[in-house]
Amino acid sequence: MKNGLLAVVPLLLIMMIPSVDARLATPGWVQAESGVAAAAPFVEAPDSLTLTVYLHDVQMSQSGGTLLVDPIEWYEGEQADKVFAEREPDAGIDGPPDGYYIVNEEEEDVAYPVAPDAEVRLQIYDRTGQGGDMNIQWNEAVSPPQFSKLFQQKDRLDLGWFPYHLTITDGQVVRIVQQYVP
Repeated sequence: MKNGLLAVVPLLLIMMIPSVDARLATPGWVQAESGVAAAAPFVEAPDSLTLTVYLHDVQMSQSGGTLLVDPIEWYEGEQADKVFAEREPDAGIDGPPDGYYIVNEEEEDVAYPVAPDAEVRLQIYDRTGQGGDMNIQWNEAVSPPQFSKLFQQKDRLDLGWFPYHLTITDGQVVRIVQQYVP
């Protein structure tokens, strides 16, 4: 029994060592050389969570705000091919047409508070308000109040059509990154 206990103690110690949490390797999104949004590594604090969502409403000011979101599952590359094949076996094509696949089983409205100093990064939006400049500019920073205003302008380019990657720390959204979709 004594030898058995000696074998278990090191195993318990190994199990107590924190494993690499998938959230620590959650990617940010930047322009790859191919011109398509691609993953770029950044490390989040262990108490952070990254979600991919559709935004239904954005209400932000200098003092913070609220996002009303619909969480989705976002897949890219080989993972997108695999999920697509499982879910769309009779589609008649080998994989998702643009290299990504979105699963949204049920539409939800979940509210998240936004930190006053939240970082907002957009890939494409109507910079002039008149449809004059909607070129892609990867990870362009905009202020939370500016993003709220842009989100309400739905006549030229509706920002609600795009998925967003949210980083949530201590219960507040601290980072919002628009996912460009071709």
